Amino acid sequence: MRQFVLSAFLCLALTAMPAHAEMQSVPEPANATATQSRLDDLFAKLKQESNEAAARGIAERIREEWRSMGGPTADLLIDWARKAAEKKKFNVALDLLDQVVVLYPQYVEGWDNRALVYLMMRDYSRAMSDLSQVLTIEPRHFGALSGLAGILRATDHPEEALKVYRRMLEIYPMQRSAQRALLSITDEQTDERL
Repeated sequence: MRQFVLSAFLCLALTAMPAHAEMQSVPEPANATATQSRLDDLFAKLKQESNEAAARGIAERIREEWRSMGGPTADLLIDWARKAAEKKKFNVALDLLDQVVVLYPQYVEGWDNRALVYLMMRDYSRAMSDLSQVLTIEPRHFGALSGLAGILRATDHPEEALKVYRRMLEIYPMQRSAQRALLSITDEQTDERL
């Protein structure tokens, strides 16, 4: 059953990625359109960049764009949630992040931060659910892809993790941790076959 759930989630996450432009059914305000245009430009640069440091800089600019989409209230709630999570007050962090995803359901960082808290709690099922939401809103979210791949590795699903790492490297080719993970899984599979 768990294999079916993981496979179904992976199929949903990977097939939702190319359909991103079609999912925007509600008209966006002009600033959201400008932000999306900046993101598209940054992702194009990220894909072409062959210098690791420059790619990290572009990835950080993408993260800044994502963070800027929530507004001051979301920022404050997420800041409080991070501080609570650092003190291992996970219920407090989750309560705050629940408010973010209710108030701002299209804000990827709300879902992503809540997924991180679930990961800290080792609640992989709920983390995967939130990561699925992130990838539905923003299929190129390399942080969510990294989290998903990590869960798949931790739950002994290397083939599925490989698919996610490959997808991540299509988006962010210079992401060294994804490169290393891909090589590690491939080496492990090669050793098992010998």
